[in-house]
Parts: sequence; structure tokens; C-alpha cells
Amino acid sequence: MREAISTGRNFKWRRLGLAGLVCAGLFVPDTPAKAQVQFSAQQLDDLVSRIALYPDPLLAQVLTASTYSEQIGEAAQWAEQHSYLSGDGLAAAIQQDNLPWDPSVQALLPFPSVLDMMAGNIFWTRQLGGAVLGQRGEVMDAVQVMRQKARDFGYLQDNGQYRVMNGGPGQIQIMPVDPGFYCVPVYDPLIVFGRPRVGLAVGISFGPRIAVGAAFAPWGWGRSGFEWRSHSLLVDGHAWARTRENHEIYRHPYVRPPHIAGPRVERHELRPARPERRSGREEHRR
Repeated sequence: MREAISTGRNFKWRRLGLAGLVCAGLFVPDTPAKAQVQFSAQQLDDLVSRIALYPDPLLAQVLTASTYSEQIGEAAQWAEQHSYLSGDGLAAAIQQDNLPWDPSVQALLPFPSVLDMMAGNIFWTRQLGGAVLGQRGEVMDAVQVMRQKARDFGYLQDNGQYRVMNGGPGQIQIMPVDPGFYCVPVYDPLIVFGRPRVGLAVGISFGPRIAVGAAFAPWGWGRSGFEWRSHSLLVDGHAWARTRENHEIYRHPYVRPPHIAGPRVERHELRPARPERRSGREEHRR
């Protein structure tokens, strides 16, 4: 566990972008599993900054899904075309369409803005996935570094959507007030991880409430998160153990995995996203 988690350290900010990582020799080609790069602590802090303040269960699903970056684009398109569905109806549609993607990717279908952000920044997603496969413990440490900074500067605190719990150094948890509903945090890393500036009060805002109840249990909702002290990432109550070495054969032991009864089909009306929803996603992607 990095000393920076408890003591803090000087952090020189730059916006996340492909150019900076390419120049650093860390361009991740093709898929995360093929990446053999090793990220520094500073680079990992940059990499996780846009998602570090997500609630633990959502963050766990994002980290695992990033290792299947080749599936994110199609999943984002499906989520947008079916954004009129929600709750139990959405869960049923995911099963009925026999979607072929990994359950960790399917778990994000209730969150079109998150998938849109990941698809729109696919090189970042591949870099994140590569780090999760090869440096999982260090990725978790980076999340804790950023959470501690946001907490120290007063941006990360209890609110109407989430409870922030500090179990000790490197163990800041963010959990939904109602485990059946999530609101995606929207924030600018340049603001929330830096010292507050006079006249600039904007911190963390939230998207609409998204229902992720019992119908989404097959995708691990309700039993996913972290054991921060042991560097364990939990999905559906089991440690997620996909790595660069076993990525081709690893199958996570979901308790009730989604059932695929045949080839992918489309049994539902396709609709484009509403203008207000689309504009909200563009804000989240940046």
C-alpha cells in the first residue's frame, strides 16, 4: 500500500488524454490483455481519476468491464438504443436478446453514460483494463489516493446519494444510501482533487437515479465491491481473478450467471437517446 494513501503527496495535474500516455511510451494496442506496459504510481493516479469517486459496487463493475474493452463499443450502442428501458424491464431485455458480452460488460448496460464515456475514450479504457489485469493492487491504491485527496479538500463527503466511510488508511468506501439505486457522480478531476479556489464552488454532481435491484443479481449487483486491505476486487461475492496470464480461459464464478439461450437477437424497439440524455452523456465523457 502506497505511503501516499495516508500521508498525501504533491500531485501535478494534467488532463487525461491519449497524447500524454503515447509520449510516455504507454500506448496500449488492441486489447488490455495484450498490454505488457507497467504504469507508474503517478500514471495510475491519472488513469483512475475520472472514476475514483464512483461508488464501490459501480467502480468494481467498471474495472472488470474495462478488461473487455473490445466489447464496450457494441454494448454502449445497445445501451443507447434501449435507454427507454429501466429496472426489471431492462434486465429482462438483456436476457431476451442473448447478448454475447461478458457479464461485467452487461452489468453496465443500466448506465449508458458510463458505457458512452468508456467507448468514447477507448484508449483510456484499454489502458485501464491493462492496469487492472497486471497491476490490480496498485490500481486500488491509486483509487484510495484520489479519494483521500477529494476527502481532504472537502469534496468527498456524505450526501443524499452516498455514504462515505473511512475504515482506516487506504480504506475509504463509497456506498449508496439505497443499494437498489445508483446515481453516477459527475465531476472535473482538476477541481475535486485540487485545493478549492475562491469563487469556484462546483464539486460533484449526480446523474439521474438508476434502478439496479434484485433483477440484476445475475450480473453481480448487490454483491460486488472491494476488500481494500487485501486488495481484493469482488464480483458477486467472489474475488475476481482475471489476469494477463489467464485472460483467455478465465470464467468468473457468478452465483446465477446470465443465461444465453442462442445467438444474439433483437426483440425490442430501437430508439435513439433523448436529446437531454445525449447532452448529459457528452458532459460525462469529457
